[in-house]
Amino acid sequence: MRDRDSLISAAQLATSLGDPALRIYDCTTYLKPAPSGSSDPYIALPGRATFETAHIPGADFLDLQGGFSDPATRLRFMMPPTEQLAAAFGRHGLGDGNRAVLYSVGTPMWATRFWWMLRALGFDNAAVLDGGLDAWKADNLALESGPAKGYPPAMFTAKPRAGLFADRHTVQAAIGARDSVTINALGPQYHRGLEPSRYGRPGRIPGSVNVPAATLTDATKRLVAPADADAKFKAQGVTKDKQVIAYCGGGISATVDLFLLHQLGYDNLTLYDGSMGEWARDDTLPIETD
Repeated sequence: MRDRDSLISAAQLATSLGDPALRIYDCTTYLKPAPSGSSDPYIALPGRATFETAHIPGADFLDLQGGFSDPATRLRFMMPPTEQLAAAFGRHGLGDGNRAVLYSVGTPMWATRFWWMLRALGFDNAAVLDGGLDAWKADNLALESGPAKGYPPAMFTAKPRAGLFADRHTVQAAIGARDSVTINALGPQYHRGLEPSRYGRPGRIPGSVNVPAATLTDATKRLVAPADADAKFKAQGVTKDKQVIAYCGGGISATVDLFLLHQLGYDNLTLYDGSMGEWARDDTLPIETD
């Protein structure tokens, strides 16, 4: 594994509780079906209620839509301006000398989304809790309830990295390019256009390959072994000599793919932030089905 410090087990985290530099964040959001006829594909609900029911001792809660997404676009969860994002992390007590541990419930994708955003800001001292709260509970580790106590505000110094986010123009230019591969992290039925899409037109970005994020975790919600992930990506023609663009429905589950690709030593990694939420609704953009 390339970056061992960016993945932490429940047992490892348990030994670090009480470290004054440690910042633990529950990043959970829940996606609920939208009412019939709604223009939105789903209703996004912050996981604050389940956080207050049970969370890792000392943890704070991060609401992805509450300060950590761009309010100036109709698309959900889009990467906000650097200044907004740095200020939001600072309000939640994450500063230059801290270590962040990110977790979510049921799926790692909310934690890996925050990890990817922090990486884009040049903050590398962040880890994803393998298995999230599910693994913590399975190990019978301590829990607490109630609202977040929070951390003292801190100064977060952003050192933005270029190239970690792509727009539709970059993605369209990469179609058919021999030095690039585009990965769809949605399930195979949506990749192939066999089921109606909640994002718009069914199908995929032309030429993209399918490595569903759901296949990169096991029954315990932990990430699959690096060798297993490597085999899944290589089976789809993903190699280190190519630019990799990952997408999904809303730029969230694709970060699971990107997290594992980073661990496998891939360097040229990009997230198409608009993903199918943008692509499928724009009739000027090409789409492919089986």
